Amino acid sequence: MHAIRLHAFGPAENLTYEEVEDPRPAPGQVRIAVEAAGVHLLDTALREGMQGPLPELPVLPTVPGREVAGVVESLGEGVDEAWLGKRVVVHLGFAPGGYAELAVADVARLHEIPPNLDAAQAVAMIGTGRTTMGIVQFAEPGPDSVVLVPAAAGGIGTLLVQYAKNAGATVIGLAGGPEKVARVRASGADLAVDYKEPSWPEKVRAHLGGRPATVVFDGVGGDVARETTALLGPGGRHIVFGWSGEGLHDGKAYLVEGVSEQVLGPVMMRKAGGDNPIRTLEVRALGEAAAGRLTPAVQRFPLAEAAAAHRALETRRTIGKVVLEP
Repeated sequence: MHAIRLHAFGPAENLTYEEVEDPRPAPGQVRIAVEAAGVHLLDTALREGMQGPLPELPVLPTVPGREVAGVVESLGEGVDEAWLGKRVVVHLGFAPGGYAELAVADVARLHEIPPNLDAAQAVAMIGTGRTTMGIVQFAEPGPDSVVLVPAAAGGIGTLLVQYAKNAGATVIGLAGGPEKVARVRASGADLAVDYKEPSWPEKVRAHLGGRPATVVFDGVGGDVARETTALLGPGGRHIVFGWSGEGLHDGKAYLVEGVSEQVLGPVMMRKAGGDNPIRTLEVRALGEAAAGRLTPAVQRFPLAEAAAAHRALETRRTIGKVVLEP
């Protein structure tokens, strides 16, 4: 099979398209003919040798990628034959191996893909969708909410805009550049503004006519976070799930005492509760997409162009969830 391999930590150019041995499913695993593999910002950090929230760095050489969708084409020992030929999507957890034509996964992690979703959309929901469901637990929007979403053209931002609109909220989406602003508008935001324009806060205030924002769903940080939190009224909440605008290397979240709440992975899982909180959020995300309430935005790259996908993601030149297709 063909796969993307990383032989040394470093820049995107270290991702190489190679022919490698087919993986074999172990007992309790299946092998998937991959139709789409998700690319996450965390993948770019791991590529550079940053451990991040994972327990350890992958052993090199490695095939990156932790989100895949496709068709089950081979079964490991002990796996029900009913899985053979099914369209499935899976988050591999801490195991790499997704940037490839074939990938193995534990059968217990699999989800069947809803009939109305293609593989790329399913990949978006198993990762980005799951995170979105984790975020909204902390500030469920309603008809009285005024929701601000920085980076509203991104994978999570697109879903947050749609989710809040479905709940009846007034939604303001921020994005950088005319193309991204247009995509935010198409996602249903009541107002889409370009945060690269210095006057954007005044545009928001004028649109709201004196109403304060009630919630900011912030994955950006930096100056955008400072401006959005200034638009919050008394009792407003700043839900922080990342700080991409500050950079992965030495960036820190922008926090306001008594207003901001960090809701990173472990906090989301505790909030979801239950015996398997990750799966609970995955099921909810796929269900929202299957029902047509959420439609993920996807930007597709050929598998062989994984390095270009990483560069685009790192420089914030992507719209929606980035997906590799063999």
